[in-house]
Amino acid sequence: MIGEHLQTTVLDHHGLVAAQCQEIKLAQRINDRLGAKDPRRIVSPGTAVVAMILNGLGFTNRRLYLTHQFFESKPVEKLLGPGINASHLNDDALGDALDEIASYGASRLFGEIAFEIGLESNLLSRQQHVDTTSFSLHGRYEVDDTAEVIEVTRGYSKAHRPDLKQVILSLVVNGKACLPVWMDPCDGNASDKTTLPETIEHVEKFCAQLDCEKRFKWVADSGLYSSGKLLKQNDYLWLSRVPETIKEAKILVAKASEEITWQEQGNGYKIAPFHSSFGDIEQRWILVFSEQAFEREKKTVEKKLNTQEEELNKKLWHLGVHPFGCEQDALLEIKKLKKAYPCFLITHEIEFIEKYTKPGRPQAGDTKTLAGYRLKAKAVRDEELIHKMLHSKGRFILATNDLDTANYPDERLLEEYKEQQKVEGGFRFLKDPWFMVDSVFLKSPKRIEALMMVMTLCLLIYNLTQYQLRERLKIQNETLPNQLGKPVQNPTLRWIFQLMEGIAVVQLCDEAYHVLHEAVSNLNPVRQKIIRLLGPRACDIYQISFEISGM
Repeated sequence: MIGEHLQTTVLDHHGLVAAQCQEIKLAQRINDRLGAKDPRRIVSPGTAVVAMILNGLGFTNRRLYLTHQFFESKPVEKLLGPGINASHLNDDALGDALDEIASYGASRLFGEIAFEIGLESNLLSRQQHVDTTSFSLHGRYEVDDTAEVIEVTRGYSKAHRPDLKQVILSLVVNGKACLPVWMDPCDGNASDKTTLPETIEHVEKFCAQLDCEKRFKWVADSGLYSSGKLLKQNDYLWLSRVPETIKEAKILVAKASEEITWQEQGNGYKIAPFHSSFGDIEQRWILVFSEQAFEREKKTVEKKLNTQEEELNKKLWHLGVHPFGCEQDALLEIKKLKKAYPCFLITHEIEFIEKYTKPGRPQAGDTKTLAGYRLKAKAVRDEELIHKMLHSKGRFILATNDLDTANYPDERLLEEYKEQQKVEGGFRFLKDPWFMVDSVFLKSPKRIEALMMVMTLCLLIYNLTQYQLRERLKIQNETLPNQLGKPVQNPTLRWIFQLMEGIAVVQLCDEAYHVLHEAVSNLNPVRQKIIRLLGPRACDIYQISFEISGM
């Protein structure tokens, strides 16, 4: 009709993210804690956080201060609520929300919300997995002398960028949903030996205030295992990898296989139990052998030996053509090479270099004099030493202060430690380039702390949604196609997001831009199945019925 026109906005997978935020009442939980809303503000802190999460899980690499641009092509009211448009999501609205989060305490706010969700959903297990990672930052940042605020500074970079300043994130992940339940922003030069025990202490105190009945067991890599920290606060259960810098651990890892009573565990793993009193704490040590790790490390050793062999032979050749002024100089060079290449046996002999005392053609009876020394040497691999060295490959030690072998058998230690990849997977997710800490917008360490909390909320929403989708597929005995078109019950949520690309909201408007009719387009059967699996709130956003026919 005359005067009517169509307008289209991009919905894609964003409705799934918004639905999950609504389902767990994320904005409401944040607003309840940050205090009464200023009546002059259109965007509440909770809504601002949801907007940042939608941007972060948009996979567009859109900088945070450009959030309003991200929403210009989106159906904002569908995602964030009535009365909100893209222009409201400016840097003032988002910056104010970050400042309020920092004032409340980023770790405290995240912990309160995450534990509430975990307890309400019955998703928490006894094992808490804790680890740290670094985030490199570009640009200059305001200096804050407040003791409670993190310091943006240089430190050991897990991202291999020692030239950049950084901050450290300590993350705790729990349960079958890989739910992040705590995050601690830390100084850029913080050490795992300090950070990990402090994070555990923070969570233990927090749980005591919550009257949480669960007693957690803490699982971590070797950064936790320290006689100065962990073993002096032995009031909680822990499972940690033992650093091989400890003399007792070095000896055990290098122990000959024929001296060890191995227990086969399947999938190429073997374990052997031992007892230790390291740090004056009674503990169980489990020596673990991994066939896959052994083969991987063996290849690395072989590659290194090949390189060293080539280098050593070149050096020996050069020494052989270079005359020495005295025998001691030649012997000194051999001594240096033996020290530099311990995996090789170097044999040598020294020859005299003689020359005639008279110039010209030598005559019968002319005498010779000593002119120098020539070194002739060759090297072969020390197979016996290499064989001993390979004893320690593919091995590591796990330690726990839980001495109850009946309720916590040896094989459980390995099973629970292998789940440490849950927190490592969370770090890989957070380090994707689509959610970067940007110096243009985040000028202060306080805001960096708050944004790290928002980033971790992105991980919570992602992992929780992925877990619920997979569980509902199993319960209903349904599948979704993977990237190869094969039906699976464990798709990644990122792939699900890709399957939702192309969904749009189409509105028919009059001359005054009042909506006369609205519909969601491009909803094929697979997309409708995904939406229904994620519940009635998702169905409302995508405007389909919740009834699941044929399932």
